[in-house]
Amino acid sequence: MSFKLLALNKSLRKAIAEKGYETPTLVQEKTIPLVLDKKDLVVSAQTGTGKTAAFALPILQLLFDKQDASKKGKKIKALVISPTRELAIQIEENFKTYSKYTNLRTAVIYGGASIEPQKDILNKGVDILIATPGRLLDLHKQTFVNLTAVEILVLDEADLMLDMGFIDDVQKIARLCPPTKQQLLFSATIPFKVEQLANTLLNQPTHINVTPKTATASTIHQSLYYVPKSKKIELCLHLLRNHIKGSIIIFRRTKFGVDKLEKTLLNNGYKVASLHGDKSQSIRQQALKDFKKNTANILIATDVAARGIDIDNVDAVINFDLPNIPETYVHRIGRTARAGKSGASFAFCAADEKNYIKTIQQYLGFQLDIIEHPYPLDPKAKPQVHKKKGSKYKKGRKSVASKKKKKRWY
Repeated sequence: MSFKLLALNKSLRKAIAEKGYETPTLVQEKTIPLVLDKKDLVVSAQTGTGKTAAFALPILQLLFDKQDASKKGKKIKALVISPTRELAIQIEENFKTYSKYTNLRTAVIYGGASIEPQKDILNKGVDILIATPGRLLDLHKQTFVNLTAVEILVLDEADLMLDMGFIDDVQKIARLCPPTKQQLLFSATIPFKVEQLANTLLNQPTHINVTPKTATASTIHQSLYYVPKSKKIELCLHLLRNHIKGSIIIFRRTKFGVDKLEKTLLNNGYKVASLHGDKSQSIRQQALKDFKKNTANILIATDVAARGIDIDNVDAVINFDLPNIPETYVHRIGRTARAGKSGASFAFCAADEKNYIKTIQQYLGFQLDIIEHPYPLDPKAKPQVHKKKGSKYKKGRKSVASKKKKKRWY
């Protein structure tokens, strides 16, 4: 199927052709016609499937058909709510790219940045507003945001939004918009609380599920290292020096952990950037820019960077600290092996994280490759060469016959 068959106008097709898009992804193919039919939707789709374009393109089409001739006095017709600043900025960039040959105006507002420039942008009038919940409500309270003309409301990464405690804000924002609006909810997963939110806000929504049969891409080689917590930094340095090259994201559980590892890697001569919630927005944006431009080839982050951030050509992901939620593990390693490319992930498991890895492997439906190394979990144990026994891959994984050849520990 081509984008032309999706009834998009020439201005949008020209913009997406310049972006390099030739055919719609599965989520775009399923979603765009229903948005154009003005249906409420609940869409379950992983990051990297093209879901931003799945709602941005039809929204632009609907607004293009009746856009104001003048840019003065524009009212917000479409509102996109995002859980994080980085994702909000990325969504705005996509909208601007797709709408470059239209007169539609897009703006983004978020916390952690000066509010005055955002007020100025809103005063000039916008058609499409992308916002984080807190800053949106703040500016609405100050009467700089008027939502009475909103025709389309999008809730992106809804599960993360609720995990971050935004449910009350989201419900309040929905009430500030007209009751007749079209509503689109996008989420990587649809747990019970997201289903509840959808039932509360949306009007007889159509459900679209494009979640792959396997939770993670088959092109990601996933390795597991059992290692004492005190030896994780040594193992990380060893892998970086000898085996892991290219563009790498390392996930840590806490802000303190991010700062500590960043200092260690900088002291060892690595080019590092970092992301966590205590950093200012300008510093966070600069860190992402440095990583995307390869000024820094290692990005250390808390889960603020695990969802929705579109970074191409990530070669490897290291789970320095394992998450206690299996979906978070999937979102983290989903930063690599995008658009059909291959990638690698490395999970460090300390003694107190064994239950986490057990839950993760149950969720995945297969066991990760256990790799022996110089820093075993049992300090008295000697490193052993790990050997696969027969076929242990399941659920869509190809069987791997046991080999006599020794497997290298890395």
